[in-house]
Amino acid sequence: MEKIMFYLLAAIIVIFAYMSVTSRKLYRATMYLLFVLLAVSGLYFMMEYNFMGAVQLSVYAGGIMVLFVYAVMLTDKIGEPLRSIPAKWKILPVVVTVGTALLAIYAIYSYQGISADNEATVTTVEQVGEKLLSYEDGGFVLPFEVISILLLAAMIGAIVIAKAKKLVNQEKN
Repeated sequence: MEKIMFYLLAAIIVIFAYMSVTSRKLYRATMYLLFVLLAVSGLYFMMEYNFMGAVQLSVYAGGIMVLFVYAVMLTDKIGEPLRSIPAKWKILPVVVTVGTALLAIYAIYSYQGISADNEATVTTVEQVGEKLLSYEDGGFVLPFEVISILLLAAMIGAIVIAKAKKLVNQEKN
């Protein structure tokens, strides 16, 4: 049963990721990306990484909803298809994708595994939370706050740009 569920989630990820990248409509591409992120969280839950699954759902799937509200819905041409890309611009992404896939395959097959000399450490959710909120050396409070301010500035910038375009278009008419 687990294998069937894994292959089902993997198929959902691959199919919707492809549809997200190749979709000509911005709204649909965003929704396809949401399904990819939901399926990835399903994989985390299958591996019993409940914390990572919850983070995936709340941060990434929730983040896509914020992207949907602030970026996609504020664009003027949401229902119109995106412009087509010339064939010569499609070569570099294909080369980068194939190179990354080959590098990942090489890394997987060259991995030696964990030796018996190394003891496994168990990290609890409590330890992760303490590290994230720690002010001490190695704590992540400052980077966390800087990133939250950066994301807030990006959302405000997206709203200002979208509103400015609408105002310019209204003045022209």
